Amino acid sequence: MAHLTDTDRTAYLTGLAPGADIDHSGTPFTQELLEALLRALTDPTTGKPTFGRAQFEGAQFSGFAHFSGAQFSGFAQFGEAQFSGYAQFEGAQFSGPAWFSEARFSASAHFDGAQFSDTTWFDGAQFSGPVWFDEARFTGPTLFNGAQFSGPAWFRHAQISDLALFENARFEGVSVLGPLVCAEEVVLSGSVFVLPVTLEIAAAKVVCERTRWESTATMRVRYAAVDLSHAVLTAPAAVAAHPTPFTHAGRAVSEDLLQGPGPQPRVPDRVRVLSVQGVDAAHLVLTDIDLTDCLFSGAFHLDQIRLEGRTTFADAPTGWHRRGIGPLRFTRRRVLAEEHHWRAHMAGQPVPTAGAAPDPRLWRPGPHHPDPARTPDPEDVAALYRQLRKAFEDGKNEPGAADFYYGECEMRRHDTTGTTKGERRLLWGYWLLSGYGLRASRAFTWLLAAMTVTVLLLMGAGLPTHDPDPATTGTLKGSRISLDTSTPDPALHGGWTQRMTWARAEKAARVAVNSVVFRSSGQNLTIAGTYIEMASRLLEPTLLALGALAIRGRIKR
Repeated sequence: MAHLTDTDRTAYLTGLAPGADIDHSGTPFTQELLEALLRALTDPTTGKPTFGRAQFEGAQFSGFAHFSGAQFSGFAQFGEAQFSGYAQFEGAQFSGPAWFSEARFSASAHFDGAQFSDTTWFDGAQFSGPVWFDEARFTGPTLFNGAQFSGPAWFRHAQISDLALFENARFEGVSVLGPLVCAEEVVLSGSVFVLPVTLEIAAAKVVCERTRWESTATMRVRYAAVDLSHAVLTAPAAVAAHPTPFTHAGRAVSEDLLQGPGPQPRVPDRVRVLSVQGVDAAHLVLTDIDLTDCLFSGAFHLDQIRLEGRTTFADAPTGWHRRGIGPLRFTRRRVLAEEHHWRAHMAGQPVPTAGAAPDPRLWRPGPHHPDPARTPDPEDVAALYRQLRKAFEDGKNEPGAADFYYGECEMRRHDTTGTTKGERRLLWGYWLLSGYGLRASRAFTWLLAAMTVTVLLLMGAGLPTHDPDPATTGTLKGSRISLDTSTPDPALHGGWTQRMTWARAEKAARVAVNSVVFRSSGQNLTIAGTYIEMASRLLEPTLLALGALAIRGRIKR
């Protein structure tokens, strides 16, 4: 078209009608030539250029490319097109697929309010200047894989009804991305953010596998499940749940794409992090995040991760269970997803049905259940608990640290490779007596039982039937008399009816109470009673200390 004579060009343009299919692949367009083409395709009723199938693949636009309000009813192909001047697609409507793969935008590009009703490709596109997608609507899958943003990129109030892929994209001049609303996944895997950046995303899922942040980053998220597997953090990065809809210019961003048919949202109204595997957590801050299903195995410096706000973990199964012939009830505590996966594997639980809600009475199987090679073992899980416990302690969260200490001891007790048999037995006794020094009710129950046994033993064999009376004997030698006073050993006489009396119970209780505070009662005891008191003075103060330690671990902050 650029090489036609004026007569031939006029004849060609005169023959065009709104909605016509055109093919100008590789054509160099000046601003005047493009405006002539757009005038020929303008619908007189709407005043907007209307295209059928539009092929501009490899075209060169040297001036102002003004496609504002244009309507593309067919396949719009701008692959490898070059825009040397301003590219204006503001309010354009793409009813069919829109292909901008490998396109080059040397100046600013405007897609404000554009509507993309089918699949949209910006793979490998290069934006050298600023680009605007404010209030754009993407109904089909949207692909920005390998795109490069050298200037600012704005997606304020943009809405994506399907998948949004930004894999391997490079954001060199972007400091703000969003607010962006996506009904499905926003995939930023392999992307690079060069400048300090703030991301505001409301979506069902955000995938940041191998994403690299070369400066500080803040990700404010609504609804989404965030996957940070193997992300590279070279500076502090924060992931925070945003409590209210995002706003821009004083106006709330619509979240209709994420709403269900009723008043409840279509996706869970909580932000979850699914994985930090392979991440250097020393730079990571998580605020108000649900970590119920988060995988920590393979992360580095977990002891330096910062957990702020209301951060939740998985709970142990509820209710009573049967193990062997006896009932079992798991202690309520914070539990890592890896422990859930290991215990579900050891219990031989079946593979869960896809989409089924987890049973709160059961351990939750992992994503690779029941493959033992891909299920963490107790030694690995104990190391995770140990590092995260240190993070809680540094954050002055003693109750949280206590739960993770309990989990660490549980995993060590079940570890048959890294923990010796003797150590496992000690841990079993520590668990049985006081729940690793963290279950006050258990310690005090054992203390009450020990005191009861002490009282019964003292009544049956430790207290004499009668206190012995001192006896004095004298010896006369010449004019001198020698007197010798002695008290016989306490003796036990009579049957059980004489021993089991309220008076003897009161004396035995006094001995037991004094033993708890490590004091001698001063009560006359038989030889057996002396040994009973010695044992109680050793055991009962220990149980009292374990109970006090458990209370301290729960209330200290």
